[in-house]
Amino acid sequence: MISVAPHEKLYAPYFRCSFTAEPQSSARVLDLLAKRVPCPLTCDDNVRSEVRALLRYGGFKASGRSKPASEYLEKAFQDGFLNPINAMVDCCNAVSLHSGLPISVIDLERTQGALKLEIVAEKQSYVFNPSGQELDLKGLICLWDEQGPCASPVKDSQRSKTQSDTRQTLCLIWGSQSLRSQVDAALALYQELLQDCGGHL
Repeated sequence: MISVAPHEKLYAPYFRCSFTAEPQSSARVLDLLAKRVPCPLTCDDNVRSEVRALLRYGGFKASGRSKPASEYLEKAFQDGFLNPINAMVDCCNAVSLHSGLPISVIDLERTQGALKLEIVAEKQSYVFNPSGQELDLKGLICLWDEQGPCASPVKDSQRSKTQSDTRQTLCLIWGSQSLRSQVDAALALYQELLQDCGGHL
């Protein structure tokens, strides 16, 4: 279970997914990632606005390089840079791309101790890619373990990201109370796609 600090806007369902071997993305996942087939989820200006409002709730500036991960995915798709990575990430990215909702997927075995959702109150950052770039987290709602923040609606921490040997994942949708129906639909599709790829919920 994840403990959740009081937050008026947050609606963030999560679940665990396990794999017995390195999963492969299904044809359906790859087609959704490339927008080659219709998807029951659509994103509009209201979804984008509500997601940004969620990130700004604690004082975080959700723009520029700190925009929601879902907006980054759409830009990467438009620029032709959204490519398959692995099944765990591909499922996450496909649902996030179509729903407009940021989603985190992390390797549970790379976290330590209890998990919680809480806004980062003080100046703090974490490395989010192999080159060592850091994200300033102050004011941002994050997933924490006992080492500190390890995932967020902007970028996940490098230390908790999935790898080729990942078998136990935590999947979390960063949704808003005002978007419950959108979040619930995204959750259902996300779980369906992971099961298509051999995931066990």
